[in-house]
Amino acid sequence: MENKPVVVIGAGPAGLAAAYELSRKGIQPVVIEKADTVGGIARTETYKGYHFDIGGHRFFTKMERINQLWHEMLGDDFLKVSRISRIYYKGCFYDYPIRVFNTFFNLGFLESFLIAISYFKVQFRPHAEEVNFEQWVSNRFGKRLFRTFFKTYTEKVWGISCHQISSDWAAQRIKGLSLVVAISNALLGVQNAKSLISTFNYPLKGPGMMWQRFREKIEANGGQVRLNSEAIRLRHDNGRILSVLHKKNGVTAEIFNGHVISSLPITQLANMLEPSPPDKVLEAAQRLTYRAFIIVILILNKQDLFPDQWIYIHSPEVKVGRIQNFKNWSAAMVPDSEKTSIGMEYFCNVGDETWTMSDTELADMASQELSVLGLSEVSDVTDRLVIRQPYAYPVYDQDYDSHLKVIRDYFRTINNLQTVGRNGMHRYNNMDHSMQTGIMAAQNVMGANHDLWDINDESEYHEEKKQKDKWRILTKDMLVPAFNRMDKLALATALGFTFGLLFFIATTWTLIKGDSILSPYILLFSQYFIGYTLTLKGAFIAFGYSFTWGFLAGWLFAYLRNLLFAAYIYWARRKSEVLTLIDFFDHF
Repeated sequence: MENKPVVVIGAGPAGLAAAYELSRKGIQPVVIEKADTVGGIARTETYKGYHFDIGGHRFFTKMERINQLWHEMLGDDFLKVSRISRIYYKGCFYDYPIRVFNTFFNLGFLESFLIAISYFKVQFRPHAEEVNFEQWVSNRFGKRLFRTFFKTYTEKVWGISCHQISSDWAAQRIKGLSLVVAISNALLGVQNAKSLISTFNYPLKGPGMMWQRFREKIEANGGQVRLNSEAIRLRHDNGRILSVLHKKNGVTAEIFNGHVISSLPITQLANMLEPSPPDKVLEAAQRLTYRAFIIVILILNKQDLFPDQWIYIHSPEVKVGRIQNFKNWSAAMVPDSEKTSIGMEYFCNVGDETWTMSDTELADMASQELSVLGLSEVSDVTDRLVIRQPYAYPVYDQDYDSHLKVIRDYFRTINNLQTVGRNGMHRYNNMDHSMQTGIMAAQNVMGANHDLWDINDESEYHEEKKQKDKWRILTKDMLVPAFNRMDKLALATALGFTFGLLFFIATTWTLIKGDSILSPYILLFSQYFIGYTLTLKGAFIAFGYSFTWGFLAGWLFAYLRNLLFAAYIYWARRKSEVLTLIDFFDHF
């Protein structure tokens, strides 16, 4: 095993991160990539000097190791870009992050009022369970806002009804989401979280620059990156992959491997094993699905079209789901400053009506829809290009988890096989998460024991754990004592007895001493305590009155203190929840 190479199947972010981690530790991997370029779904395509993504790819992360890697690879070619993105719905642009007055004026008073009523209604009568996406969103926003904003766009992206989409997809990525959070974000304008970043990094000429640098580093360290090489068969025996067969230019070659790290779609990988897995595994692989993606590039004879890097299209009258303006990601993406390069993104299934349209039909539809949206005229389009991308997004339908578990459990029995990345794990990972799974897989080859299936992002997981531990200590030592609920009855009783005894002792002391100087002042109590006299009976009357007023004062103080602290904690909680709002759309 030590003398056999580690084979990495797929040269996307996960595969390249794995190969680079191996190569920098002295292990020479062999990377097999079917395409003629590196980057996978995050690659950059070029056409007549124009550069464009297969969808826009922002570079931002909470993982310091990944962030360092990115900057090491690109240096000054790693740009800082100010984010601008909006939502287009029924002829109006909605600011994003959401702004209250912009949204209110776009929707109108009546619709805004009905959305508010719908929201309050669901607070009293929510869905009893949150099995599907529709229930999950409706419980947080109300059914009317769900139908207004979320339903059309979500079904464009996933191609199935919202009640067929598992709530896991939302719950996995977004926590603490509600309409209150959305409004709070609009009012407070919090901009200091990962999900609410106003700037991000981006390579000068698209993400392909990043992956090309990874390839160069891997090869400089002695590794191989074989492009135009398609993995076709993985032979295994006794719980180990023995060899990988791949084809290049019609010639089949076999690599006898030590370990295999694959970022292929997990469904494809299951069908490439020889001998074949059990029927239940193949059936599970058949039932897991991926959403495909088509991007139509339109070159426009216009210097400026709109200021956004991308626009979400929620309007149901057009098929396009998102529009990229690559010039606004980086001016270097467009060779002629007098022109603009637009990416019209369509979500579909391989073999469906949209997928099987000809390039000409797709380009014509994209040009027409850009005009229907009022963003440009058809006559402004000077050139077009169509790129199809299968296996773009793993679909989270109602049964995906049970099917994935069958495949995952079987793959666990193959000791030297690891699957990584978005498609390799059937998880809607970002680039940084995908890269981290690759790095963890490489570390496993070198003796670590990471469970890629249990932890989506181990360094972020550990950082989160450390923060939680710190929070527990802080809570136990400082916050709990400071914010703990004050016992109203205990405080009221203590103050009542304190004031009662004070007045009782003052009366009895004066009575016993017979102090003629102090007596007139003590007798002033009779103005406040009806029936009070400078007698033993009067001392008990004073005790009763002062205990009562002290008790009421203590109870009221504790009540108001608890109420104010509860209100502050609620506000603080809502403010922290604000930080997750924009993830909802960004991970759509």
